Amino acid sequence: MRKPAVTSVPIATLMAERWSPRAYDSSASVTDEQVRALLEAARWAPSFGNTQPARYLVGVRGTPSFDAILGALNSGNQAWAHRASLLLIGVMVTTNEKGDVPYAEYGLGLASENLVLQAVELGLIAHQMAGFSPDAVRSSFGLPDDAVSKVAIAVGSAASPDVLEEDWRIEREKADRVRLPLAEFAFTGRWGEPAL
Repeated sequence: MRKPAVTSVPIATLMAERWSPRAYDSSASVTDEQVRALLEAARWAPSFGNTQPARYLVGVRGTPSFDAILGALNSGNQAWAHRASLLLIGVMVTTNEKGDVPYAEYGLGLASENLVLQAVELGLIAHQMAGFSPDAVRSSFGLPDDAVSKVAIAVGSAASPDVLEEDWRIEREKADRVRLPLAEFAFTGRWGEPAL
């Protein structure tokens, strides 16, 4: 199901087409090449001083890693994410040989957006989630102290919203996408003065 962004001027198709669906086709799979493309896109994201703080835990459906990531999700996310072809955990590394990594969370955010946009390019869908247990991830995957899990990401192929059990989820899946108007988003001169 497509839900392209309604914008005041045209924007890049990848960005206009990106949204966060929950209706995944449980019979679809991802190829090794698709997984590699997602990770390459994330790997080439910009980072402060080329510190490259982003790391990913990768779980393809049917593997123990997928089960561990799914088990770390909160119950609301587990209710739909079990149908995804791929689950990932985005992790930021907070130190390197020079000491603390500046803007590590920002770097992971940039890498994750690259990954999600690459999913759109591949004809896949992706949904980023904060609802998971970092402690469960740390325990299951043996993360070192300087590695902090910050985001879970589901990737796969779209299905009809009717695969979702709850009526409210189906309605949310079909609802229009909304954003703040530019007048409330970008300012000039003083805070609150619209730039456009």
